[in-house]
Amino acid sequence: MRIALDASGTDGAPGVEVEGALSALTELDDVSITLVGDREAIEAALVERGATASGRLDILHAPDRILASDSAATAIRRKPDSSIVKGLQLHRDGEVDAFISAGSTGAVMASSLFLLRPLPGVDRPTVATTLPTIGAPMILVDAGTNVDCKPRHLVHFAHLGSVYARDALGVEGRPRVGLLNIGEEPEKGDERSVEAHALLAADPRVNFIGNVEGRDVIKGSCDVLVTDGFSGNVLLKFYESVAQYVVGIVKTKLDEIDVQLDYQRTFSMLDYSEYGGAPLLGVNGLAVICHGGSSPKAIKSAIRVAADAVRNELVADMAAEFADRDTSKVLEGEQSA
Repeated sequence: MRIALDASGTDGAPGVEVEGALSALTELDDVSITLVGDREAIEAALVERGATASGRLDILHAPDRILASDSAATAIRRKPDSSIVKGLQLHRDGEVDAFISAGSTGAVMASSLFLLRPLPGVDRPTVATTLPTIGAPMILVDAGTNVDCKPRHLVHFAHLGSVYARDALGVEGRPRVGLLNIGEEPEKGDERSVEAHALLAADPRVNFIGNVEGRDVIKGSCDVLVTDGFSGNVLLKFYESVAQYVVGIVKTKLDEIDVQLDYQRTFSMLDYSEYGGAPLLGVNGLAVICHGGSSPKAIKSAIRVAADAVRNELVADMAAEFADRDTSKVLEGEQSA
């Protein structure tokens, strides 16, 4: 399979992307990579690492870069030669099987919607990210792309997240779906949460276990945690900060008593770079979004995430989920929502 990697996305571009790509190629025998970005800068980064563009690694020249300050909605029109646009065009035209970027999340989202198009039946594509728990990892949807959601959107997120949990985490059967809320009772939360709870409970294709409070997230009480992008992003950022705090405080305390510990191995479950990137679910293609501050390790992990999704035919599985979804029992509720 061939994967297009935006080489202008990270804060340390293109060196971070080049190093991550080279590392991934040594571990993934069935993957080829197209680096999309400024050719001269990419070639210089390759030379610094004793490599060249050949065989399973090539370059697509894209001189422009979409900045965080640029309007995501007008990115395609204003910067058609940007690495995000040209990389997604490669994917749309079938020349690559997936696209990865640590650039502007809004631009990747908007460009994916325009170039790849949403899957039939999906109102709002969503970003899914993996959270560590005491038990198995958990899929969080939405992780920050849809701040304002209607109840039916949360139902769609549940379906998309369930497919991803099966394909990415290997969850067998019907993944347990929880709705992030301030209490366990069905009537808790705002009007949207109450309506979403009713729709999820009535949907026979969703294994809905009810509301999940914030204190229960770390316990791994569900396989898929559904919420709007505002709450989801707050939870994700808090998770990341707590992980850094825990690692830091434990390291300091153990250093004080001169205890040797392999921190990287011991706390790998708290390291976001282990999970790499978050796929955009619900579009007719595979776009993986990474942190702007991603390390080479995180880029390598994102390439692995994309490769696994291609192997597991994630896009086809999502399309089938919505093509087969029995909406007869929840249609009336969705329309009113």
